[in-house]
Amino acid sequence: MAKGYWIARVEVNNPDGYKDYVAQNGAVFRKYGARFLVRNGQFQGKEGGPHRNRNVVLEFADYATALACFESPEYQRLVAIRAPHGVSDLIIIEGYDGPQP
Repeated sequence: MAKGYWIARVEVNNPDGYKDYVAQNGAVFRKYGARFLVRNGQFQGKEGGPHRNRNVVLEFADYATALACFESPEYQRLVAIRAPHGVSDLIIIEGYDGPQP
């Protein structure tokens, strides 16, 4: 079964306010078995734009779990905490589990 992923690009405008979201999101992500693959590492924007100052990729057991985490009351409470402190682009996507080159 293909895994599910969150791909998030965030422009944090108030780092102090954003810290509360970061401090609380671990419990929700643990509940849904999420694993950080990317969490604000070095990057170079090569195409498109504008590029946000924070990038995150989370992996879940499957697409349904990735959706359930986002739609959960626990995470929606965190969205309300995060929202005033930046702008986010987030997609939830099913991984590819087919043949490789």
